[in-house]
Amino acid sequence: MPESTPRTSGDTPSRSHWARRLLRNPNVAIGASVFLVLLTLAVLAGVLSPYDPKRLYPAQRLKPPSTQNILGTDEFGRDIASLVLHGGRVSLLVGSVTMVLTSVGGVVIGLLAGYNRRLDLVVMRVMDGLMAFPAILLAIALMAVRGPGVWNVIISLSVVYLPRTAMLIRSTVLSVRELDYVLAAQALGRGGFGISFRHILPNCMAPLLVQGTFIFAYAVLAEAILGFLGVGVPPYVASWGNVIASGKNVIREALWVSLFPGIALTLAGLSLNLLGDGLRDALDPRLRVQ
Repeated sequence: MPESTPRTSGDTPSRSHWARRLLRNPNVAIGASVFLVLLTLAVLAGVLSPYDPKRLYPAQRLKPPSTQNILGTDEFGRDIASLVLHGGRVSLLVGSVTMVLTSVGGVVIGLLAGYNRRLDLVVMRVMDGLMAFPAILLAIALMAVRGPGVWNVIISLSVVYLPRTAMLIRSTVLSVRELDYVLAAQALGRGGFGISFRHILPNCMAPLLVQGTFIFAYAVLAEAILGFLGVGVPPYVASWGNVIASGKNVIREALWVSLFPGIALTLAGLSLNLLGDGLRDALDPRLRVQ
């Protein structure tokens, strides 16, 4: 009777191994905790906001932080705390929907281009053309065509960041499609569609998840830039970028107007980048302990 071969340290780690590795990663713990706090505050903005963010109080304009307005007021007398809470809803909505759209579109385009050599040349040249433009300039150009609006911002940023996800998935597909189990599936007569989504796509999920967190952060920051430039979300809609922009004219006498939404924006971007770094460390097989 042949003896069973013991599992060596070079074997592929199980799911529980990288799950433990993920939970022990300080970047994941800190990033996820901070982001969950910001997300909770945004979701509960309607309950936590002390004032209506759209209501003007001219007599209370440019009041410093106090017990009545814990983060102060802006030049129209609006409560900064209420603006930051409700602004988080818009900014995080833009980031999350942009992440979903770019992930879905990037997977479809990346799989088609990576597995079908005929489509690869045409599709990737289009992606290269989009990436040739600086991201924020392309977003401004698209917003100039479509006009201000939350969904216009989402669509514009999705177009801007789609090539990054598509090229990442394509590179993963190119490295996987020549592996033995994919060739075996082809030899068994499986169609290209089935092979792509059943055998190749699972190998793309780890880099896609990491890329999604970075796209989320990029989209939140880009929305703030567009709002600051006045070409993003309409001024009457509270977002972190709009609130920061509203305080630029009074920044010398009322620093708090731009300071607190800027802190929220910084925490969101930092937490998502820490989360992405932690996910990459846990999911990248090259970084696993052998």
